Amino acid sequence: MSQRRHALFAVLAVPALFISGLAHAQSPAVFRVTTIPEEAATEQVRKFTPLAAYLEKALGMKVEFTPVNDYPAAVEALVNKKVDLVWFGGFTHVQANIRSGGKIVPLAQREEDTRFQSVFIAKTDSGIKTLADMKGKQISFGSQSSTSGHLMPRSFLLAANINPEKDFRRIAYSGAHDATIASVVSGKVDAAALDITVWRKFVTENKVDTKAVDVFYTTPGYYNYNWSVHADMPAAQQAKVKAALLALDPAKPDQSEILRLNRATRYIETKPENYKGLEAAARSAGLL
Repeated sequence: MSQRRHALFAVLAVPALFISGLAHAQSPAVFRVTTIPEEAATEQVRKFTPLAAYLEKALGMKVEFTPVNDYPAAVEALVNKKVDLVWFGGFTHVQANIRSGGKIVPLAQREEDTRFQSVFIAKTDSGIKTLADMKGKQISFGSQSSTSGHLMPRSFLLAANINPEKDFRRIAYSGAHDATIASVVSGKVDAAALDITVWRKFVTENKVDTKAVDVFYTTPGYYNYNWSVHADMPAAQQAKVKAALLALDPAKPDQSEILRLNRATRYIETKPENYKGLEAAARSAGLL
């Protein structure tokens, strides 16, 4: 059987199946991976299947990738050591670190995550051209635990003296960036905030008509996503996982595809200090 087919990739329809899947994966011979569900589960599987196959070869052990149903589930999975490696947003990394008593270790981030941004979008005929124009409107964020879809957009709104709870007519939480775009396109909300890389992906793939819906505000940069492990993972294993991620080479076609799917130029080292600003922003916004 090929290395690729050794990996197990299952989209789980209900939480009970997910819990069962994690419980089944307790063998030390299995390396367990999950991610925050920033997009639909089928898209997660498409994006992370090649990376899991690559890690299986690099680590010399079976790799299982299992999507979770929401952002808190990804946090709890690593805190409780039900998985070994998680793709976190900056805020979910902070949440997991606090929940675990400071035992979550960020190993690597995309080069893009050192200067990440969020975008606010609206229908081009909505009359919304500035953050202030959103007052009195129906607005959507992504998941409440999303860095780029909630925490940082909220932080920049507060800095602009806009209080979402007081100044918006209604606040919705879509749960994922692709759903956020759909909520504006469909007219369910007037404007929304999301991850700039997901927006660019939708534009590049012609999944959104920018003549009808487009960006009206882009935030300043901040640190965001990373691959994290639990501090109880042996140091040698942490080093091996980190080395595998950093070794992904855009000059190699198969590895270039892995990076492309993960919207990454390359992976670089990161450190806990990079996420202190996000923790401060979350506390200031009343989210911690």
